[in-house]
Amino acid sequence: MVGINFETLRFAEPQYLWLLVVPGALLFGWFWQLAARRRDARRYRQHRRLPVRERFPIFGSLVFWLCLILASAAVIIALARPTATASLVRTAGVDLVVLQDGSASMRTEDVPGGNRWRRSMRFLRVLGESLAWRDDRMAMALFAHIAAPQVRLTKDPNTYFFFLDHLGSDSPFRMEDDTTWDTNIELGIAWGMRLIEKDTEIYGKSPNAKAFVLVTDGQAWSGEVARALKIARTNDVPVFVVGGGTTLGGLIPEPPRKPNDTTPREPPIRAVLDRASLVQIATAGGGEYQELDREGDREIANTIIDATRRRAGSRGLQAANEELYWRFLLAAAALVTLGLVFLQERAELWLQAAGGAVALTLVWTLTR
Repeated sequence: MVGINFETLRFAEPQYLWLLVVPGALLFGWFWQLAARRRDARRYRQHRRLPVRERFPIFGSLVFWLCLILASAAVIIALARPTATASLVRTAGVDLVVLQDGSASMRTEDVPGGNRWRRSMRFLRVLGESLAWRDDRMAMALFAHIAAPQVRLTKDPNTYFFFLDHLGSDSPFRMEDDTTWDTNIELGIAWGMRLIEKDTEIYGKSPNAKAFVLVTDGQAWSGEVARALKIARTNDVPVFVVGGGTTLGGLIPEPPRKPNDTTPREPPIRAVLDRASLVQIATAGGGEYQELDREGDREIANTIIDATRRRAGSRGLQAANEELYWRFLLAAAALVTLGLVFLQERAELWLQAAGGAVALTLVWTLTR
């Protein structure tokens, strides 16, 4: 928060303000008591003869009563629900572009709860649930040998989760197609950059921090990944890599055969997690490498979002209505605490306890 414009001060419940007459009258009585105390002090000095000059505190226990009066006034103002226009520094959000591997190796069943594809879909759901979605946006593109963008950068979580629901069971790339049996990471990153460029072309440059979330097993990857990573780094878009699968691996399911296909079957292909290559891609891309089932999904999602959010810029100053009642309640509590320091008699302590009970009752009435 930069500042509050008190010229815009308004009260949502102004009917409580008339109660300020009570602490106002008590404050007038307090000054009368202070004047009487000073007169008594001067009279004592004139009529009492002591070998040592006698000192009288200026306020004495009156400080306690002053704090109690001011605290009651602060509580009354809080009851009136003051609001004012405040200038806020609004931090930009994050733009996450998910690059999901949809190649044949993602059908390998070597992970808990199904194959690699379904496991990655569960993670992407957690990633979406971890976003604030106020200024945050997400996009998604699938890739194998070819790429297929699914979701343009959007602030609507329903759009993102709609596609996850329809992609949850299987990849849209068919096993019968030769293009499914390749992992062209370069093309996936290139399509991610096209999604960002298209958003800039339509809506203008966004202050949101951008990042790629590459979800893949790295099996049989192709393309000039170094060139794509260089373009991403040039545009300040780090690549966070999330590996799915195991280093032990498993067999890729055979594609369905055509009814009249009599050709001999190809030997089964074992797909393993290429961890070393994925770590290298994450390092070259300026991001981090995470691995499903080695860390929790929520932990991985928060790590990616937090690292991206730290790079976010500012959306500038934003005017917003600020509730000020809690500031007055805090001031009342501070005044009551200060008054305790000047208590001298037990009766005053009981009065302070009673005043605190009344203040708590008012706070409960205000916030229920």
